[in-house]
Amino acid sequence: MLKMVDVEFIKKKRADDGWSVRKIARQLEVSRQTVRKVLAAPAEPPRYHLSAPRPQPVVGSFLPVIERILEEDKNAPPKQRHTARRIYERLVDEYGFAGSEVTVRRAVRALRGSRIEVFVPLEAVPGKVAQVDFGVATVVIAGVQQKVFLFCLRGKYSKVPFVRAYPTEKLEAFLDGHVHAFRFMGGVFAELWYDNPKTAVVKILSGPVRIEHQELSRLRAHYLFGSSFCTPGEAHEKGSVEHLVGYVRRNALVPASRSFASFDELNDHLLRFCERERARHQAAWKSEAAALKPLPERPFRASTSRPVSASKTALCRIDHNRYSVPAAQAGKLLRAEVYADTVEIYAGEKLLATHARSYERGMSLIDLGHYLPVFERKPRAAASCAALSQADPVFTRVRDLLLSEPGGYRTFAEILMLGLRYDLAVLAEALRECLAASRLSVETVRQHCLNLTHEPAPPIELPDLLNVALALPDLARYDALLAVAR
Repeated sequence: MLKMVDVEFIKKKRADDGWSVRKIARQLEVSRQTVRKVLAAPAEPPRYHLSAPRPQPVVGSFLPVIERILEEDKNAPPKQRHTARRIYERLVDEYGFAGSEVTVRRAVRALRGSRIEVFVPLEAVPGKVAQVDFGVATVVIAGVQQKVFLFCLRGKYSKVPFVRAYPTEKLEAFLDGHVHAFRFMGGVFAELWYDNPKTAVVKILSGPVRIEHQELSRLRAHYLFGSSFCTPGEAHEKGSVEHLVGYVRRNALVPASRSFASFDELNDHLLRFCERERARHQAAWKSEAAALKPLPERPFRASTSRPVSASKTALCRIDHNRYSVPAAQAGKLLRAEVYADTVEIYAGEKLLATHARSYERGMSLIDLGHYLPVFERKPRAAASCAALSQADPVFTRVRDLLLSEPGGYRTFAEILMLGLRYDLAVLAEALRECLAASRLSVETVRQHCLNLTHEPAPPIELPDLLNVALALPDLARYDALLAVAR
């Protein structure tokens, strides 16, 4: 094997003295190929490179078994993984290994060394990065224990969190969470880090490349932030928000038996928790807040659009439920804007109906006002209209009372059609007044509606009479009249 002095000799003789490769090889008694390799390579000490790995006659045939054990350990609890000694014992007991423990330890060390993952220390810059994730918690709402989904966003630099609860983690909740988070922060981060949720990623490609959901692109285009995605299965890359989910469960939702009247009350509670956290990180938050980009002037529409068809019963199917529209729209193709908590249905740009969104299945959300025009032609349908069960209970009381009389169904239909002129809330109040007075007819209900909607004229403002300057009478005019009479 050549020494460094030989390398120096070869390079100098070739460069300074112009020796040929043949002459150098003959002088050093090496091959011409070796001389050419030295001339082509940098001036470094010669090293011997194995053309093939050294044979391991004892442990070599057991290496696949050791690799399989180490691979299975990745899914085992960290404190219940194989040591090198335990692997050696298993090889002896289960596979008849005849080698030494030292040989196995050396093989395990080499295999584990090739699997060491290197982490890069990251810099946290104010206003640059926030991390986003959904978590799950169990809470009691309106006396019912249920699972809720927590939209969590946390500033990487300041550690200030934002948390909001939803009954789902669907795309609409994903969008709505961003809107409330940016509003709470008072600005927009330059970049958001995500896992790979289906609400954001349509397809995972090689490396960091993703085919993103078009609604995420719309959200980014509105707020002008960038997005990055974690390596699949490596949630620790956004550990700040991963830890936030558990932190919220332990500090904001304990005791778990605490009951909230509604999602709004739960989210008010979480908002107060976030405000306390912001005050706790006040020093870092000042720097973070100053670096955030300003919010856009126009609000973001946190909904998904989809075409819907109104059936013959004027119902549109959306996510396993049905929502009513005005009867005149039956059979038409409409557009639904689906939000996290509401559903809006449009004909072109005209808003036809607004409903609270249901996350159950097989529900029909029906507005009684949508079917009032039909009762003119089908008065009997008014008595059994499914919308009555979702309307003010006074309508059902009036129906039951009128149906006990001959032709009562027609009277009930005429009373309901007053809703075409008056708001249904006004009509319901008028019916309560009529029931209290034991006077129930179309005329009396109409009069009560008129009374409830009557707006008295504003009082006439008269001028202050004391400030009116009156001219003194000219009595000489009367003398002129007397002269004419004579």
